[in-house]
Amino acid sequence: MFKNAVALVTGGGSGLGRAVVERFARAGSKVVIGDLKQSPGEELAKELGNNVTFVPMDVTSENDVNEALHVAKSKFGGLHVVVNSAAIVMFKETYDFKKKTPHSLNEFANIINVNLNGTFNVTRLAAGLIGENKPDKDGQRGVIINVSTVAAFDGVIGQAAYAASKAAVVGMTLPLARDLSSQGIRVVTIAPGFFDTPMFDSLPDKIRITLAKTVPFPQRLGYAEEFAHLVEAVVDNPMINGETIRQDGALRMMP
Repeated sequence: MFKNAVALVTGGGSGLGRAVVERFARAGSKVVIGDLKQSPGEELAKELGNNVTFVPMDVTSENDVNEALHVAKSKFGGLHVVVNSAAIVMFKETYDFKKKTPHSLNEFANIINVNLNGTFNVTRLAAGLIGENKPDKDGQRGVIINVSTVAAFDGVIGQAAYAASKAAVVGMTLPLARDLSSQGIRVVTIAPGFFDTPMFDSLPDKIRITLAKTVPFPQRLGYAEEFAHLVEAVVDNPMINGETIRQDGALRMMP
């Protein structure tokens, strides 16, 4: 499926999503990059050629997602793969005892809205278009790959909102896979550990080195291309379904 797929990659303008877009494009697939208007998504699409197009998209907007799906169908003929990598990160403790202020409920809700509700929004809408595909010999019509994080399992101090949003993505993986199984649509989640992405680029070298040393093996940050490679493997292996795969070098984060 991978070489002939039409894919929608949310958050595809940078980081892990960008690596997925590039890998799909190199394989000859057609890709719709769904990302915020101010993202580098449009420039990336121009760089990669006619088989890649950019659609400005807020994953929490039904209209935006439907427009991306419309472009996938009208320009490329349909949709086979969705990779939900759009997300936002925040570090804030539950209560700041120095300032005597609690975690903002609005900020918590915003993390949940983008990371969880946005992932579900894209999934529920994309499933309808994927379901229009002619099934293969196994009855498969497509696959939806959601992105969580190891923080879903062992979040650190200040990650209550982020960890909760990503743990919920893990939690809905199996029921989503069961819901969509009648139409031959697989749902899989990948939970990456520390990867060398723009988020880590902003950290001082000392902190980056320290974080890398917490990974048992290989003792380094992951490469975005390694994440994209796993996405390809999931797409190409029809027996991977309803599962969350940790990709973290055996990392277990400490408080």
